[in-house]
This record gives sequence, C-alpha cells and structure tokens, in this order.
Amino acid sequence: MIPISYKDLLRYGVFGIAVATIVAFGISPFTGGIVQQWSRSDVEARSRLVFNAIQPLLDRDVEDRAWNRLSDLFKRVALDKKILAVGFCDQGGGLVASTPEMPTDFSCEKLAKSEDESFASIISGGRRILVAAFPVSSNSGRSYLVILTDLSFAAARSSQVLAYLLAALASVVLVLTVGTIIFAVLMLRRWMDSLKRAVEEVRRGENGPPPITGSSIDREIHKLLRDAEHIPLTNQIDWTPQSLQEVLHGALPGANVLVVSNREPYIHNHSALEKGIVVQRPASGLVSALEPIMRACGGTWIAHGSGSADRETVDEHDRIQVPESSAAYVLRRIWISEEEQDGYYYGFANEGLWPLCHIVFVRPTFRLSDWQMYQSINQRFADAVVAEARTDDPVVLVQDYHLALAPRMIRRRLPKATIITFWHIPWPNAETFGICPWKEDIIEGMLGSTIVGFHTQFHCNNFIEGVDRFVESRIERELQAVSLGGHETRIRPYPISIEWPPKELRQLPPAAECRSDLIKQFGLTECTRLIVGVERFDYTKGILDRMRAVDALLSRNPAWRDRLAFIQVAAPTRSKLNAYAKLQAEAEALAAEINERHHGRQDVIHLVPMHYEPADVFRLFRGADSCVVSSLHDGMNLVAKEFVSSRDDNEGVLILSSFAGASRELSEALIVNPYDTEEMASAIDRALSMPVEEQAERMRLMRQQIKENNVYRWAGAILLDAAKSRTRERVLSLATKAHLGLRPS
Repeated sequence: MIPISYKDLLRYGVFGIAVATIVAFGISPFTGGIVQQWSRSDVEARSRLVFNAIQPLLDRDVEDRAWNRLSDLFKRVALDKKILAVGFCDQGGGLVASTPEMPTDFSCEKLAKSEDESFASIISGGRRILVAAFPVSSNSGRSYLVILTDLSFAAARSSQVLAYLLAALASVVLVLTVGTIIFAVLMLRRWMDSLKRAVEEVRRGENGPPPITGSSIDREIHKLLRDAEHIPLTNQIDWTPQSLQEVLHGALPGANVLVVSNREPYIHNHSALEKGIVVQRPASGLVSALEPIMRACGGTWIAHGSGSADRETVDEHDRIQVPESSAAYVLRRIWISEEEQDGYYYGFANEGLWPLCHIVFVRPTFRLSDWQMYQSINQRFADAVVAEARTDDPVVLVQDYHLALAPRMIRRRLPKATIITFWHIPWPNAETFGICPWKEDIIEGMLGSTIVGFHTQFHCNNFIEGVDRFVESRIERELQAVSLGGHETRIRPYPISIEWPPKELRQLPPAAECRSDLIKQFGLTECTRLIVGVERFDYTKGILDRMRAVDALLSRNPAWRDRLAFIQVAAPTRSKLNAYAKLQAEAEALAAEINERHHGRQDVIHLVPMHYEPADVFRLFRGADSCVVSSLHDGMNLVAKEFVSSRDDNEGVLILSSFAGASRELSEALIVNPYDTEEMASAIDRALSMPVEEQAERMRLMRQQIKENNVYRWAGAILLDAAKSRTRERVLSLATKAHLGLRPS
C-alpha cells in the first residue's frame, strides 16, 4: 500500500465533498430526464397490465358488440387515478365506447395502426397525455383498446427525486469523508503488515494454527473476507461439465467431494420380463440435478440402496462405479430395513416434514417412534460420510429434508469439513414450522452446515425467521449468517436447474415426428391439440386441479371436444401412505368421469400411472402443444425447465403455477393460480390458441434463461461459495498467527 499522510486524507476528503457537490448539480437535468423516462415506462407497464387483465372480458364484449357493458368495464378501469380515460376504436376508426373523461379532441384516426401495441404522446388541453393502443382481433376485423394517461405527475416526481438525490449525496459524501478521517487516525501499521503476510501465505497455500478470536487484527480481516463473499457469480463463464471441472480444480484443488441423499441415482432391480437385472433412473428432480454434476466432478455419492438387486451389484464395501457404461463416480449404498424405512422415510420425512413444508392442507403426522428412527438413520448416513472421507476437510453436499440432522452429526466428527446442505422443498414460515415437535433439533442439525441453500430468497427468509424464533443464536441479517455454538452458517438462495442441453435430446427425432408417434400411441386424430403433464403421483403437484381445468374448458367451450387431449403421466410413489394411494384412486375416477361427460370420438383425459424413462418424457414434451405444471406448492419443479429445454423448435406453451419456484425465473410462461379452476381453463384455452410467433418469442427467452442458469452454474455457485469459506478460515488462521508473531514452520 502506498503511504499517505493524515493531512493528505483530510485534504482529499474536503476536495471530495466539493467535487461531489458539483457533480450533483451537474447531473440534475440528466436526472430529471431519467425520472421522466422512468415515469413513462411505468405508465406503459401499467397500461399493458390493465390490457392483459381485462382482455378476456374485452374479447367477450367485442364479440357480443355489447358496447354498454364495455363502457361499464372502462369506467371501473378508470377508477385508477393515474388513468385519464379508456376507449375502444372499432375497425372503421370510430370511438364506440369510452369513459366520460375522454378528451373531446381525441380521434381514433390519429392512432398508429399496427399489429403490435403502440405508445404515443399527445397534447390536449395544455396537458401531455400518453396514448396506449392495443390491437384486438375479432371476427369483424382489427380494432383497438386505447388507454390515456396524464403525464403531468412525472414533472412533480422528477422534482421530488432530485431533492432526495441531492440530500442523499450530501449525506453520503459527509459520512464517507468523516469515515475516511477516522479510519486514518485508527489505522495501525502492524495490521497492514499482518494482512499482507496472511494474503501472501494463502496464495502460497500455507496453513496455520487454529484461529484465536477477539483481536482487532482477526476482526478486521474477518470483516474484509465476509464482504468479499458477496461478490456475485460471474455470467462470463459458459457453464458446461468442463468449466465446472475447471472451477472445482481451481477453487478447490484436490477436494474430496461427497454427496449424501436418501434417493440413489441408479437403482438395480430384478426383472421377470427381461430375465435379469435392469438399471432404472428414478423420477426425481434431485437426481436429475445432481447426477450430471457428479459425472462432471467425480467423488462419492452416498444413498439408500432401495433396489431389489442393489445388494448383488455392489462390492464388499457396498460400492459400485456408475454409470456402468462409463464409470464417472462411486455410488456407496446404505442399507435400511423395511421397519426403519417405515419410520424414517414414510413416517417422519413424508408424513411429517413433507406436508408441513408444502402447506397443502394435508395434516402432518408426528410420532415419537418415527422421530427416533429418523435420528438413527441420519446417524447412519453421517457415519458413512466419515468412513468415505479421504481427507479431514472434505466437501460434503447433504441433500434434502430426509437428512436434516446429518450436518451437525458430520460436523462433530469432521470439524474442518465444508458442509453444504441443500433443502429441495419449500421452507414454511415460522408459525407453520412451529407445528413440528422437534423443530429446534432440526434447525440446530442444519446449522451444523457451512452453508444452507434454498431455491428462493423467500425460503431463506422463512428459515432465518424460524431460527430467530426457536433457537438461541446470533443472526446477522444483512449478511444472512447465523452463529450457533461458535460456528457460523450462511443462508443462501441457489435456484436449481437442469443439464443444458439435456443429453436425452441427442437421440430424439424432430418435434413433428414425436407428435405423430403420440397421436398414433394414444389413438388420436391428426388435428388433436396435445396437452401434457409429467409428475409423480403426489398431492402437492395439483394433478386433480389440472384435470378439472380441462373439464371446465370443455364445459365452457364444447367446440374443443374431440380437438384436444390431455396426457398425464404420473409415476406411482409412496404407495404405502394412504394420502398417495387415495390420490391415485381419485385421479383415475376423475379421468373416467370427465371422459364420460365429454364423450366423443376419443377420450379427453389419458392418465398413464407408470414410470417414464427420461427419453420417453422428452419425447412427450417435444410432441406436445402445451405443458401444464400446476404445483400447489413447490421448491422449484424441474419439469417446467425440462419442457422448455426440449423445445428446440421454439414452439409450445408452458402453463406454470405461481407457487412453484420456477415461476420466479420463467416469467414468459402463462403463470396461473392452480387453485383457480377457471383461470387455469382460460390459460389452457389461450395456450392452444396462441400464435406461433408469440410462442417462439416466449420460448426463446425461457430457453436463454435456462441455458445461462443451468445445473452446472448452480453447482458452480455452491462450490465457489464453499471455496470462499475455506479460504476465509485459512486467512483467519494465518492472521492469528501473524498477530502472535509466529511464522510457518
């Protein structure tokens, strides 16, 4: 660092105030223009939102030529104080319906007639008015909805923002200047020397003794490193298996990576049909996300061996190299008896935590015997991690709600381990989570992690709220960090994704051929529009709700009869639990009822209660006109992303629940409330009627989003955060050594 005197710092601080003041006044006109542009953009967005909201009612009234009813609708819209007037221009250029406030000099002839929405400014009565025109197609031709907004508020807003900006700039400059002077007075040369030595030793990869907290040196370096952790992950990297390997080898050289999950990526079962052992990939979003990462990075995956032939395929250490066709990593299997499975998996995890976290009005069930079994199995997984670890500081990725206690158990045995726990399902608010009798144990178990990850920031906030209410700890909300028993855990959002491009697409035919295969497979007519859904038979996925929406659409518009088919593939799961068995029975009965009610030349609902291999799922996606993902509550839902990734023809429409985490990223989908049957029916109608050009525009944006934020980027974000944590701990150790005046041996 270049030496600098305190007088120089003071001089520069005063100079900074003067420069900032000049800059503030200099940018005033520019700021005013920006604010007015923002105001106009806000008005355009508001107009677009109004049009989208009333479009179904508008289409109905235009078709019925119900101008009085349309005028009443416009009056309700114009209750918004910022909207001056609303009107409707017919194909002949006449203003056939409008609100009383419509300026007398307004003429439909002045509109810019185009196929897309348009915005123009006019002067009327001394006021500047924005005219938004939205084309409306009907049997009689193209007409326009016009929304007029008074822009005079923009000037007032500009003045207010400018005043706030000047005050804020003055405050910031003053605070920064005073802070600079104070820092200069308190700065110690020894602190700088220690920091330089610590950073240099970290660069050389040297280790030091365990840190001693409390010194000013430790605190300052700790703060710098904590701040550095908030540097965002760069988008410059093209995330592929190769780039992920490079990140892992560069950020975590020689790291021993261990994945821990209940579900295994490959299941070996006896097959009477094929007279031997077959390998099955389970229908699991977790497996879909993690398996490509393990193939890229190697390491060991520890999971429950659930297949009927799993024991026959492992070696004497319960390990097997997978995939068998091209071994990339080790699968270590844990054995769980049927009685243990009933308590740990079916009982506490899926009758307790699953409904509790998904908030879908199925009462959670908590039994002491299930909890005791859950503790026992978590300890078994933790013991396996210790046994498989090749170093004393492995990187351990603990997956999902089945293993909430494992991080703390692993921490006790491997205190230097970097443990990342990822919770694949939602985390409820504190009041809801308070239902669980062992809530403190679960939270404390998870806080044994270095990092706890969720799909969304909302779930992170809920978790921190729960920690605050139920566990005595120190929470630093601005850093999203929790300290418990001297150990710090950071809470981070990591939206999970899929492999890009999915390897299953390499062997699939074009979309048109996939469609023809489906038409033939299900005995449908060539003109049939295909809607698909692919889920496990789970009450959180909204399978019954999407079937009722199809029923409502056909009841509302019988013209769709014999012109659409809904194919729902649902893999049976957790059939030991009554709620799941009951769901499948209800779905089959509802499908039969709908088919009977709308009986025609072909069935409407085609319910396929079986497991589909990934290649079959992608074939289904490629041949469909629309995919419905109607989760009642979901952490992410990768089905939505898989459908989008399959459509390299840029066709097809995704209908997506607002309660799925994927809706935060795939905003170009038709976002729906799955509890609103009529809204779902309207979305299906719109999807099947959407022009190809609009489909392509929406699909291109969603595909770009998934391509840039694929599963390798998800893994890269987690692993880079893990690397930062390890570096931070090393620097703290070295800083303490510098404080004590020690040098590495």
